[in-house]
Amino acid sequence: MTLRTIDTLGSLAGRTVIVRCDLNVPLKGDQITDDGRIRASLPTLNRLIHAGARVVVVSHLGRPDGARDANYSLVPVAQRLSELLGKNVTFAVDTVGPSAVEAVTDLRDGDVVVLENLRFNPGETAKNADERREFASKLAAFGDAFVSDGFGVVHRKQASVYELAELLPSAAGTLIATELEVLDRLTESPTRPYSVVLGGSKVSDKLGVIAHLLPRVDSLLIGGGMLFTFLAAQGHTVGASLLEIDQLDVVRGYLAKAKELGVAIVLPTDVVVASKFGADAEHQVRSAEDIEGSPWGRSGLGLDIGPETADRFAEIIRGSKTVFWNGPMGVFELAPFAAGTKTVAQSLTEVAGLSVVGGGDSAAAVRALGFTDDQFGHISTGGGASLEFLEGKSLPGLEVLGWTAA
Repeated sequence: MTLRTIDTLGSLAGRTVIVRCDLNVPLKGDQITDDGRIRASLPTLNRLIHAGARVVVVSHLGRPDGARDANYSLVPVAQRLSELLGKNVTFAVDTVGPSAVEAVTDLRDGDVVVLENLRFNPGETAKNADERREFASKLAAFGDAFVSDGFGVVHRKQASVYELAELLPSAAGTLIATELEVLDRLTESPTRPYSVVLGGSKVSDKLGVIAHLLPRVDSLLIGGGMLFTFLAAQGHTVGASLLEIDQLDVVRGYLAKAKELGVAIVLPTDVVVASKFGADAEHQVRSAEDIEGSPWGRSGLGLDIGPETADRFAEIIRGSKTVFWNGPMGVFELAPFAAGTKTVAQSLTEVAGLSVVGGGDSAAAVRALGFTDDQFGHISTGGGASLEFLEGKSLPGLEVLGWTAA
């Protein structure tokens, strides 16, 4: 089966189309700190607008646990979307209530309305399929067709992702189609040399990705908090650094498997060790084999890869034709420990091939460090969804659109 695209829906002029976007952007108060996901939704929305559709945008924001919470209102998102589209966007203060009914009824061809946060309704994320379907039925009553374009949620069986796609003629939007094309290249047809860079805090978050990609890559570069479990698996002490003791045997298995496959697992040779977790912490660069040799001994903790490692990673990345990166190399939110992540990000902009930044913290990091989306081959909008795809897992929000895993 192949993914159903917007073309399969036929003429959309005068038809009301519900679009499931992922507009789950970070907020500071009522200010959006990164509008990348909103901008990523624009190609699909503009296509529908220009086709003369009446567009109903639905999304979640945060985890309000099925109850109205002003901290998670989509009001700032609707305002920013209006600015980016260059046209008025109506906002409904509820999801399936009187405000939503009125706003949808008043739509004209090419108009856009944003409904309030889907997760204010407990039916959106209910574990019970009947409860989800009941909520999805209320949403479906608004539309003639459904376009799923929130890649960041396609790994979830939720009312607006799964059941709604069953209730209306449905198709994938431009964003999902693009994400799948890129991720398919990473798993099925990468141009070599192919390097994967993994960071973030925990090895356990990346176990499936490592297992699935290990036979497919040439180099696997390990940074972030997860590097300390790899170092410990090799017999090194890591002080107070993040360590998953229960994963040591698993990591040893990966190291042995990589050797058997001829895959290079590249681990840091130096680490930035700090006296505590904080921007004002004393810190120094230590050999990865001598972390506890710092002035803070066993209480010292590693918060970034060192400069030697960063340069080595950058050299491997620049020499690759395909690179996938997921997870920062250190605590990039704190300036003294952002250098490793910044060096890796810079090297991805210099790849003569396909460079892919995984969603979530990686996407946030590159933008926070001053990079722009167009400097990379692709920035994914789906952290968890991207990882589950790369693990080879079933993604219900895609399967309901006709897609099947390889």
